[in-house]
Amino acid sequence: MADILKLKRIVDIEYNDITIDSNIYHDKLRIFLKDGSVADIWFSTKIPGRFSYHWERRQINGKMYRHDNFPDPCWKGVSTYPKHFHNGSQNNTEESRINDDPASGIREFMNFIKKMLE
Repeated sequence: MADILKLKRIVDIEYNDITIDSNIYHDKLRIFLKDGSVADIWFSTKIPGRFSYHWERRQINGKMYRHDNFPDPCWKGVSTYPKHFHNGSQNNTEESRINDDPASGIREFMNFIKKMLE
């Protein structure tokens, strides 16, 4: 199971140039970004290994980005199934190679956000 406090520390220390704050709500880490968007990092407490890295930008530019491994049959054609990446919208789905280690995965995701904000 992911150590959500450790992930919060990674975000707060390593990504303070793009974040305003972060909070833990139950099993979810919510990250408030300087552009007004939010990112939610979630690891299931009931299903080991189930996760979601979600960056919500629909209120800014209509986009959303999410790595998750929910076994949705719609995405069976993705070679990394059940892991997949929603690139810009719910229906634009492709391979996800995000690291299975939560600390590495959150760094990959936050680096993606940082690059997109540049």
